[in-house]
Amino acid sequence: MGVDGSNSTFNISYTNFFLVGFPGLQEWRSPLVLPLAILYVTIISANALVIHTVVTQRSLHQPMYVLITFLLATNICAASTVMPKMLEGFVHYTNPISLHGCLAQMFFIYFTLLLDYNLLLAMALDRYVAICHPLRYTDLMTSRLLGLLAILALTRSLGVAVPLVVLTSRAQFCQTPVIRHFTCEYIALLSIACGDLTFNNSLGLAMRLITVTFDLTLLGASYTRIIYAAFRISSGGARAKALNTCGSHLLVILTIYLSGLSTSIVFRVAKTVSQDVQNLLSAIYLLLPGTLNPVIYGVRTREIRQHVEKKLCGKESPRRLGESQRLQNMSRRDPVRVIGLYHLGN
Repeated sequence: MGVDGSNSTFNISYTNFFLVGFPGLQEWRSPLVLPLAILYVTIISANALVIHTVVTQRSLHQPMYVLITFLLATNICAASTVMPKMLEGFVHYTNPISLHGCLAQMFFIYFTLLLDYNLLLAMALDRYVAICHPLRYTDLMTSRLLGLLAILALTRSLGVAVPLVVLTSRAQFCQTPVIRHFTCEYIALLSIACGDLTFNNSLGLAMRLITVTFDLTLLGASYTRIIYAAFRISSGGARAKALNTCGSHLLVILTIYLSGLSTSIVFRVAKTVSQDVQNLLSAIYLLLPGTLNPVIYGVRTREIRQHVEKKLCGKESPRRLGESQRLQNMSRRDPVRVIGLYHLGN
């Protein structure tokens, strides 16, 4: 390798790598295997339980619950893309992976992440129509619209994941075969590449900034209208319930988007941040959706929660029966308000 860091002296490009995540935790690697394995099983089980509940209950075959099912299925795919190789890295310090395997993992990481973001947008649209235009909900949220949203989500996800993988595959990896990360992220691979990587770095950061800015703008506008509508049609306990629901959703959205953006910035700017901290930030934003989404969009969604309780406990709780009776009484006085609260899902 030349003095300038290029491969002018040795025309070599590694095609096999070693993932070395969390190098500062050598003494803790073995004890952490069990908690991480439990976390992985919990993510799979919690998401699968909610998916099974929605699929087996005909009353839940509605657009909102279909979107929740797609979201949780994406969470399972995302966790399965990252966790097995991460666990292998905690068992074996040097975790081998080929270039093709690395590129495949990179593709599925960014494809599932973008699909997760796109489904959050679709769910925000569903809630906007349900709360702000409740009487037109069934006319607007049709299977045709869901199909169109699915096509847009897949196209947008591929439009980000494919260029990143193609650009990375054309790079020369001549510095070292050691990737100081637990997974094949875009920046982790570029850190061992040679040559002028200005375009690659700029493209990756631009995609992240454009995606986050565009998504947060739409999500903010949607939930602002939802909260405004909730204030108009609700009062007292119903208003508090609506605000609590929107607050929980917005907290998860902001956490997911901002953690991903902060990770990207730390990788590029904060050179003094330790490798373990960088890996921890990546682990948070890669695994956080699969951990929180079953709670926020599954257990806290009233209709799904009722069926989960019936599956686990064998009967509907008195509290749920009381809520059902209260909604029935309210529907006789204010049907529009009930439709909005019902579709809000909490």
